[in-house]
Parts: sequence; C-alpha cells; structure tokens
Amino acid sequence: KSMAAKALSVAPQILVERSMLGWKEVEYEVVRDAADNCITVCNMENFDPMGVHTGDSIVISPSQTLSNDEYHMLRTTAVRVVRHLGIVGECNIQYSLHPYSMEYSIIEVNARLSRSSALASKATGYPLAFVAAKLSLGITLPEIKNAITKSTQACFEPSLDYVVTKVPRWDLSKFQGVSTEIGSAMKSVGEVMAIGRTMEESFQKALRMIDPSVKGFEPRAEGYLKYDLKQELKQPSDRRVYAIAEAMYNQGMTVDDVHELTRIDKWFLSRLYNIVQQSKFMEDTKDLSKFTTPELRKSKQLGFSDKQIGERVELKERDVRAVRVEKGIAPKVKQIDTLAAEYPAQTNYLYLTYHADENDIKTGGKGAVVLGSGAYRIGSSVEFDWCSVSCIRTLRELGYRTIMMNYNPETVSTDYDECDQLYFEELSHERVLDVYEIENADGVIVSVGGQIPNNLALPLHKSGVNIFGTHPDMIDSAEDRNKFSALMDSIGVEQAPWRDLTDPESAIEFSNKVGYPVLVRPSYVLSGAAMNVAYDDEQLRYFLGMAADVSQEHPVVISKFIMGAKEIELDAVAQDGEIIVAAIHEHVENAGVHSGDATLLLPSESLSSYTRNRVIDNSRKIARALNITGPFNIQYIVKEDQCMVIECNLRASRSVPFVSKTLRLDFIETATKAMMNESTEDVKFTSTDQWLGPDNYTAVKAPMFSFTRLAGADPVLGVEMASTGEVACFGEDKHEAFLKAMLSTGFKLPKKDILVSSCPTLVHKLTPVAYQLTQLGYTIWAPKATYDHLVEKGVECKQAAMPSEETAQDVDACSLIHDGSVDLVINLPTAKSTDVKNNYIIRRAAVDFGVPLLTNLQLVELFSESITKYFQGGMIGLRPNSLFDYYRQEKSTDTWTGPKEFH
Repeated sequence: KSMAAKALSVAPQILVERSMLGWKEVEYEVVRDAADNCITVCNMENFDPMGVHTGDSIVISPSQTLSNDEYHMLRTTAVRVVRHLGIVGECNIQYSLHPYSMEYSIIEVNARLSRSSALASKATGYPLAFVAAKLSLGITLPEIKNAITKSTQACFEPSLDYVVTKVPRWDLSKFQGVSTEIGSAMKSVGEVMAIGRTMEESFQKALRMIDPSVKGFEPRAEGYLKYDLKQELKQPSDRRVYAIAEAMYNQGMTVDDVHELTRIDKWFLSRLYNIVQQSKFMEDTKDLSKFTTPELRKSKQLGFSDKQIGERVELKERDVRAVRVEKGIAPKVKQIDTLAAEYPAQTNYLYLTYHADENDIKTGGKGAVVLGSGAYRIGSSVEFDWCSVSCIRTLRELGYRTIMMNYNPETVSTDYDECDQLYFEELSHERVLDVYEIENADGVIVSVGGQIPNNLALPLHKSGVNIFGTHPDMIDSAEDRNKFSALMDSIGVEQAPWRDLTDPESAIEFSNKVGYPVLVRPSYVLSGAAMNVAYDDEQLRYFLGMAADVSQEHPVVISKFIMGAKEIELDAVAQDGEIIVAAIHEHVENAGVHSGDATLLLPSESLSSYTRNRVIDNSRKIARALNITGPFNIQYIVKEDQCMVIECNLRASRSVPFVSKTLRLDFIETATKAMMNESTEDVKFTSTDQWLGPDNYTAVKAPMFSFTRLAGADPVLGVEMASTGEVACFGEDKHEAFLKAMLSTGFKLPKKDILVSSCPTLVHKLTPVAYQLTQLGYTIWAPKATYDHLVEKGVECKQAAMPSEETAQDVDACSLIHDGSVDLVINLPTAKSTDVKNNYIIRRAAVDFGVPLLTNLQLVELFSESITKYFQGGMIGLRPNSLFDYYRQEKSTDTWTGPKEFH
C-alpha cells in the first residue's frame, strides 16, 4: 500500500504483477525493417537473478548459461513479437526464464532505443541508433553496410568471439541514511563495460574499471561489509559481489553454498571460483621467480593485474611488469569485428587480451593518446565526455593521429568513428603504459577526462611517458593539499588558515585555535569525496578517519571554514603560464555547497570591481606559479574584502561545457591547441572584461538530483557532491534564466499552498520571503516555531504540526504533503538544527511524494524574486510557445528567409 501511494503520486497508473524472484533475466536487441527483414543483434544475460533492476545488475553478453534450445526459443519469440507489433526500427525485449525449466515470461518490450541498446551497440560494434534511424526512413537492412567490416550488410547477425561484462557504478556512500539494498528501482549512476576472451578476464577488468580503489575480484578492506555475511549474500546490494569474494576467499564457502544464498547461476560462480583458486596458488608459491611462464600467463589470462600479482608475491607493480616482459608475456591487440573473424574487418575498435599470440592490426603508428573519464559517477559525467570528444576532434583537425582510451559504453568518446584508434580499456597505470608502448605514442593528454586521468599524470611521468600540457610535477603541486597551500603562501595568495594533518590531536588543537567550523579536505579526490565540515571535536575525529581512508597515500588538510561567504569560480586556459581565455562565474548558494551541486550564474551579478580584480590578479599569479599549459579551474571564497583561494584543478572542470556554450567559445579546443604548442592568437582574449561573460543575456546552470530513487537519503546539500545531472538555460536576466533552469529540472511552479519551516538562526531571513509569497496569493503553512515568528512579524500563515506532534485536531505537515495540499516545501536546516528527525521526515516526504523541495536560503530568495517577476509579466521567455508558434505570429517583414523555408 505504501509503495503504491508513493508511485501514484508521480505516475497516473501502476501495474501489479506476479513476482518472478530468482528467475534468470535475459534481454534481446532486435531490429526490423519495412520489408519485414528481422534479426537479433545482441542477447544479454543478467548475472543477478530477477528482483534486481537490469540497470543495477551485472550483465554478461553474449549469454553464457542458456542452452541451445533456450537461446533459440527466446530468439524466435523475440522475432515473432516484433513482427506481430509491426515495429520498424530497433526494439528491446526482456524475459524472465525459469532456471530449471523452459517456462518464460515477457517482462516488457521497448519499441525504442533503451539503456541496454547503448551497451549492445558497444558490445557488438553494431551501431543500433544509426541503423534504426535508417530503418525508420524506409531503408532496408540489405541496403545498409556493416560499419565495421565495410564489406558485409547490416542484415548479418553479429557473432562474438569475446565476453563483455557490464558492471553498474553506485555512489550510495555519499548519502546519509540511504538504503544500500538494490531492487526493482534503479539506483546506479553509471556503468562500465569490459571486454575479454573469457568471463574471468572480462569480470576482473570490469571491477577495476568501477573505481581505481578496486583491484579486482577480491575482498575489500575489513569493515566494508555492513552486515552478517549470509545477509550480504542473500540481499542484493551495491556490495554483494565483494561479499561473494569474501565468502570464497576467506570463509571457505563453496559454489553451491553461495548459489544457495544468492540464486546466482552456478556457472558464473564457478568462473569466479577459478579466480580464487589462482589467487591462492600465487599466495602459496610466493616467489615470482618460481612461476613458470605458463603459470604467470594463466594469472594474466584470468584477469589479474600486475598490482594484484605483486600483492600476492610481495613485489611492487613495476617489478612484476619487468618479470612479465622478460618472460615475453604481453597483451595482444584484438578487434571488435562483429563477425568473429569470419570476414576481413577494417576496424579501429580494439581491446587487449592475454588470450592471443598476435595482434590483429599493425601497431606503432605514433599519435596522441587521450584518456577519457571512465564510468559516469557523481562528480564525473557527460561533461568530461564532451571535453574528451572536443579534444579528439581538435587533434584530428590539427592533423594528429588520435588514440582514445575509455571504457564507458554510454559515451560519444567510445564511438569508434570519433578517433583513429579506440581502445575500450582500463584507465590504469598498467594499461595506459601498455597502449602507449604498443602504439609508440608521442604523448598522453590527461587533463580532459576528469580526476581519474589526472591522478595518473605523475605515475605515468615517472614511467617515462610524455604528458602533454602542464608538467606532472605541477599537477602534483596543485592536487597535493599540503604542497598547494604552501605554494599559495609563498606567492602571496590569500587562503583560509590551514594545517596538514599529522595526527588527530594536533588537528583538534588547530581547530580549537582557529575556531570551529573547519573543513577537512583529502587530496587527489573528485566531487568532494570524504570532504566534510566539522563543528566540534567529535565530528572532526570521525571525518578525519573517513578522509584518511580515501586519501591513504596523500595528505589531508584542515582549514578554517568561512561562514556566510560567496563562492566564485574561474574556468580558464593558459599557455606557458599566461592565461589565454577565462570565465568568472558565481554560485547562487553560499560557500558550503559543493560546486557540482551549486546553481551557477554567468555573468556574475554581485561581483564588485574590487573583488573582480582580486580574482583576476590571483588567478594570474597561480597560473604563472604552476606554469600552466591547458585547462584549469580555480575556486575562491569571497567575503567583504577577503578573496581566498580554495583549490586549483589543473584539468578541465565539470563547468567547462557550460562556460564554453555560454561564451560561444570552445575552451577545450583552445586548451588542446595550447597543449600541442599550436597558435592560439585567433581566440586569445584581449581584455579581462571578456572574462566576465556576455553582457546581453545570462546563463544559469542548475543541478538535478535522484533522491526519489535513493530511499532514506536526506535531500540536503553539503560540501560533498550529490547531484547526478545538470541543466543550463539562457535568459534576458538571471531571474528568467533561473526559472527556466528550475523548470527544466522538473521543478513545478506552485499553484496552491506552500509549507515553510526554518531553524531559528535563519527564520528572520525567511520572513521577507514568506511575506512576498503571501503577497502573490499563496497560503503559507508552518510548524509552531516558524509559525510563531512569522505571525509575530506580521506574516499571515497557518499552523501545521510537526510529524511527532500530530494530534487528532491538528493538521500535520506530512499530511499536507501526502494529500497534495501543498505544491512546494521550503525547509531550511543548518548544522546546528535541533529538531533533526522531524525536519528530515518532512524533507523525505516531499521527495517521496514528488513535491518540489528547496533547502537553501539563497536559492529560496532568488526563487521568490524570480516568481514575483514572473507574476508581474516580466518574463516572455517562459511562455510555452514552440518554434512554430513563433513562425505563425511573424509578419512577412520580420522574416529573413522565404515563407516555406526553415530559419
């Protein structure tokens, strides 16, 4: 009943079906043309049985556990269904299959490209969207050429001589109170795809791709699993694959034992057990010199990295590599050719494997290697893929041979026609070095793919790899919090009082000296991982432990947290330490909200000429001190006459696409030219006034969140990033652009009542906003403390009881949300809020029942200003007219093309 109530609050109907828990889940991708030619392009099998959303399941392609009869039964059914429905184009069909009989059910048919279609396209090399578009235009399959072989037709069903493993990426640890169980509602924020000749090789690769801290199929650190092992195995969660590793490695559980608890097919589990057996062999042998060449090759064929092998034989990664190379064990380059080598292929779509004796292609063609962003995650999404693609395209225009490395099936950078050579491979030190040597590359670009490539700059440099752009030592000086803070002191750039962590006691002493709150900041992390604001000694001890876990090899810095300050960012490109182009933008929210979760304004409207010049001067000092060549981002805290640097990232930031599109200047194109030592005179800004952005319109970038799918998560913002997407809109001024951006995220303007509540320290600032909303005709509801203050200040409102205070006579806040009486919830907490539980319940209820929620004072103030202007009729840009509505309203004198032409 509870699930149905929440579902019906955001959807007009629900479907109640028989449960298929424990059955196998299988998918087929099918294409059909107008002439009734129909083929299955790819079939995929979920590692997890039914009960887990396919987006949250590990997926193997082609299917490994189906019998020949089962495979053809489902394939024949798929073709019959697609023909019966008359689908022309691409279609995805999902089945549940009983594990011990031939009984099956169709779960759903998507007569469109789905999430799985991207995976199927990359897994097979068959461009489903490209083919589907042609089929929709009436072109038939025999008329379309196979884009890989360039000699056969698209009516051939792909044949795979490799195994593909897709593993989802979750970021549930970033949310307070969230349930880590996975089920029928998708929670993952990204995925990776690994290619190998066996499941073992592919599976271990995929786990390492998920996060650099994961070494492969092996147990995680002690304390990683939250519950009893049997509970972890029985209940699907983001940790279950590591619970299986713990069971097999350390608890002596057999394949049958694990199958009994997980219902995962025994064939899959037996492949994982092979990995465990080889790991134990290496640990028992210990001495790598005693390994025969076939024994070491077997470890590589089972997907073990040099680092994994080194840990088992007590050697460093580079020493294992040296022994391996000496024994002549090296990965070979293989092609994704769609037809399992039955026909010659002219393809640049490549992967590396140890199950081969020769390369499929000629190698050593030199060129520039571009490292992509890896899995989409909180803090690293399509923004960095845009940067990678822009970099590749610029390199090709400049005449360079391009080599792309990435493993995300959802990206444009992993389209094989974007570059000269595409390696669908790990972004690890070992694998980048392999490709660099195989291709005899001229150098590597690490600054357009986000944090993962940036972290590889120094290790690759130490291994003799040429890094294009800013020198790796300078990247280290910016990423290492201690070195960076010391550098800022040496060049006279103001920053908040800081100290590097040596031990908890000295950290507490420092924090009491400068006064709480303080900011705990680990090095070499993305999206503010383990970054926290501590308000007392107890919190500080806890946060220091978290920071030490994610930044084990690099220092953790503590700095004074400045309350009530604005945050300003600069995105720029420099060449040899001199800034070529730049953009200054501000956050709507005060400092304390991660830049990825903040609402950005360009141009900044609150920047004084004094602050602007401080930002410009400091940025020039930093660019020269680090001798930057390429893209970079600097964040500042501004309060009164203080302009303090927070950090500098010597790579493209997630806001680079936003500023590039706002200024109509591709920052990455400029950065690529600078890194390749090409002329940038044609785009170089001649005046710092150009740093401030456009003068005839405003752009706003707003975050999008997935709290509705994260049961239990508290939807409040902090210094660690939580958003999973973003939108950007233009407007005549900031109010129009802001409302457009909010509406684009799915926010609905309120039509009825509004529920407001605030902690005591902010209620006096909420009062003018609440009054303004009543002037617009809204009825305001508020809990007792907020209600009393508003009434005292002359604001009309109604009282609603807190969830824990409800009585038979009172209207309680949650009921107003549940029954749809309010269209907007404003809830303003702070770190010192006392009624934590009640306010959390209100926020969570708003999210669960699809009611728009605002939890930041500055955002609420801007919303109030904007909606007031909207009601006064001052925003023509929000009128819901289509382009064709404008055409009909035009006079012939207004048009500059013919009446029937598009313009």
